[in-house]
Amino acid sequence: MLANDGYHQPLHRLNRSQWWIFVVLNIVFVIVGQAAAVLLGRFYYDQGGNSEWMASLVQTAAFPILFIPYLFLDSPDKSSTSLSAPPPPTRLIALIYIVGGAIIAGDNMLYSIGLLYLSASTYSLICATQLAFNALFAFFINQQKFTARILISVTLLSLSALLLATNDGSDGPLRASRGEYILGVLTTLAASALYSLILSLMQLTFEKVQKRETFSVVLDMQVYTSVMATCVTVVGLFASGEWGTIRGEMERFGSGEASYIMTLVWTAVAWQISSVGVVGLIFVVSSLFSNAISTLSTAVTPIASLVVFHDKMNGPKIVAMLLSFLGFALYIRQNYVDDLEARKKQQSEEECDEFVQ
Repeated sequence: MLANDGYHQPLHRLNRSQWWIFVVLNIVFVIVGQAAAVLLGRFYYDQGGNSEWMASLVQTAAFPILFIPYLFLDSPDKSSTSLSAPPPPTRLIALIYIVGGAIIAGDNMLYSIGLLYLSASTYSLICATQLAFNALFAFFINQQKFTARILISVTLLSLSALLLATNDGSDGPLRASRGEYILGVLTTLAASALYSLILSLMQLTFEKVQKRETFSVVLDMQVYTSVMATCVTVVGLFASGEWGTIRGEMERFGSGEASYIMTLVWTAVAWQISSVGVVGLIFVVSSLFSNAISTLSTAVTPIASLVVFHDKMNGPKIVAMLLSFLGFALYIRQNYVDDLEARKKQQSEEECDEFVQ
């Protein structure tokens, strides 16, 4: 689709059906990629993996697969780019990629620590608070309006996280103590807040700095921040000394050395698929909508973890899941209302232009 429209084809010029195809495709990337990555990450720890730096590294290490879409995009058309806004300063863009990548590396570490001490279902439900955090950041950074439905949604998601935080932790990994369970909850909450901030800042960059609505900008953002995050994590892996334990960890892996390698490879691929879907949705819709779709994966991951890992579903966790679903539904309803209002406004403006002409 995008290959036919050109390397610098603005996404807002796509027709309605093409736009919906692009959105649905990115939604699938986010939900499937994130659910698979969380389950594989939990499997890594359950089978004897213990390197938090390695678990962080796989979240961005598969960035080379993002070069594939470049092969299907046409070369820039000089005649079309000459009329577009001048490109931002190279130094500014480089700084954004470097700082953004470093922050993402830190965020990945927080997520890795959280997943180490939490079951896949509990971890996924706490990650649902991303929507609440992002609503706040989007209000202050992206001028996203804060309606009654969104406020209720934020409240419900906050209550969901509070329920899980006060849980007894009996559903967590066997090796996790009560203190480690609390640490897992707190680091996952911190990671969710930081991740939400990253999404809002990405949207701000697209709107105020890049000022070019092209899919290539989305790819550039994802590729270069992933490169930086991977470099930072590799440095941490060597500096911490964990690199020297990887061979022994591989040999002790419960399901074998081949399984160890494939677990890391497919975890890396799944995270990257999810990430490109997230950035794509930020670009064509908003950071808040992108995070809402990430929250939707909480309907997939806990259920999948019941089948794969036989996670316990106690009372607090069931209530937390229901609150997450309700909070998500309220946000989707608000997004639908906003979309209807935007369409009516656009139609009114088009009719006014036709009348003037």
